[in-house]
Amino acid sequence: MTPRLLLLYPAGFRRAFGEEVAEAYREATEGAGPIARLREAADIVAHALRLRLGVGSAHRGGRLFAATAPFALAATGAHAAFQLASALNRAYITGRPDVETPLGYAMYGFSVLTLIGAVLGLSGRFAAGARTAFAGVAGSAACLVIAVLPGALDMPLEHLAYLTPPLVIAALPLLCPPDLHPPCRIRTTTGLVALLLWAPLSVVLLGLLDAGGLAMMPLWRFAVTVAAALALAGGPALSGIRTSGRFALATAPFLILGHFAGVVGEDTALPCLALLAATGLAVRLWRRRRSDPAGHA
Repeated sequence: MTPRLLLLYPAGFRRAFGEEVAEAYREATEGAGPIARLREAADIVAHALRLRLGVGSAHRGGRLFAATAPFALAATGAHAAFQLASALNRAYITGRPDVETPLGYAMYGFSVLTLIGAVLGLSGRFAAGARTAFAGVAGSAACLVIAVLPGALDMPLEHLAYLTPPLVIAALPLLCPPDLHPPCRIRTTTGLVALLLWAPLSVVLLGLLDAGGLAMMPLWRFAVTVAAALALAGGPALSGIRTSGRFALATAPFLILGHFAGVVGEDTALPCLALLAATGLAVRLWRRRRSDPAGHA
């Protein structure tokens, strides 16, 4: 292991456990290829950052990240699915894709990668799915920057602000402590493969079914993808939302990405907030009824 990686850890942890971390890294990468070495190095960096930021599993911040990480991943996947369904719908209506360049097709490919990563992570392979989804979002951002070269350095700040929130939201699941990852929901390889095949197919159906009617409504497309992502996250994710603060953090990624998708705006922000508040109240009442069955006997 390069000493620079160990320097990422806090000094006290480095003195106490630095040699153990270096030895574990050597054992994990001995005879391994470059991809395995890169993955192990990424795990070291993520672990060091969690300790630096106080979001380890023993910290309150780590438990907060563990509760909200599935929703950040779900929002990332829903946003990617919305973008793909919207592009398919516009291509079907107009008879031509939005962007007919290799870079444009690469962006579509990265959106598919993001969707697959979100589905993989929410189905139970959280670490691999979170990395895949982040790679897809980072690839899409890189394509947007390349598209404006050589003037990327002169890009207005508002354009940089457009790129930053999706990247930050996609990076949040990477900070979730490994021992607090959501449980595996789909354990068989057959079930996982079926889900990974169904997800892109459902996006195609969303964009093309009633293409000139309901499918043309952005709010409808976004609502369907969000509902599907939340259904995939399921009860284990909802069970971690125990406070109003956690609920606010869990819903924030959907509102932010909904704004960047052009769905949540000045005229729709208030209804969305009201719907989320009603949903939060319903979840709280549901949890109270489940935790106090004797009181309703």
